[in-house]
Amino acid sequence: MFSFSKKARRSGLRAQAMPGAWQSIIDRNVSYATLLDADDRRELEALVRIFLAEKRFEGCGGLSITDEVRVTIAAQACLLLLRIPKSDVYPDLDTILVYPHAYRAHAERRAGSVALTSDEARLGESWEGGVVVLAWDHVNASSHPVQGGHNVVLHEFAHQLDAEDGAVDGAPQLGARERYTAWARVLGAEYADLTKSLRERRATDVDPYGATSPAEFFAVVTEMFFEKPKQLAVKHPGLYAELSAFYRQDPARVVARRAVG
Repeated sequence: MFSFSKKARRSGLRAQAMPGAWQSIIDRNVSYATLLDADDRRELEALVRIFLAEKRFEGCGGLSITDEVRVTIAAQACLLLLRIPKSDVYPDLDTILVYPHAYRAHAERRAGSVALTSDEARLGESWEGGVVVLAWDHVNASSHPVQGGHNVVLHEFAHQLDAEDGAVDGAPQLGARERYTAWARVLGAEYADLTKSLRERRATDVDPYGATSPAEFFAVVTEMFFEKPKQLAVKHPGLYAELSAFYRQDPARVVARRAVG
């Protein structure tokens, strides 16, 4: 529940006009935002102002945090929240760490009773302790054009949504019990089909990284939902419908409408 002061502060932020320079950054770096109708664009800008007022950015590896970095990341992250009712703007997130390029991170996995450790190159991470880590060059590259296929910000912030119920398990907060039943049935079947396709060495239009776990599957198909919506709607209509019900958005229709217009 919001405190009175938090609610008042956010109301003030919503009432403010977004600086023209920030609007230009969004137009330049967040292709999907240029397709939104006027109401959704106003809501996106309001969410961005709240995000930037409440979250802290830190540059790593020599990167300087500029408005270009902050606004681009905030706008992409807030696309996910655009229609989610009563969204609290990533309440568990405090800090976004941004590297100039892919960075090295320590990783550990188990093979039976043996713990294997390694250093891996990464483009982004979402931590349950209130931190998201991103590689700026990949954030910037995935901004152009819409339907590019991959978007590291959408991926890592989908993990943040997934974690809000206390478990990173591929099922975000869905509301009614029957929604969880439908979600588990549809996404479970799609996840099983993806893993089977990879075992049988069959081509798949879903990023193979989604077969890593149900949590990664949710993050990967969230990318696809916004970046390749028409393809997802045609080839995976049940999956598209579940994501559309959760995000309360229909990117395939938005892209098609703007293409006609």
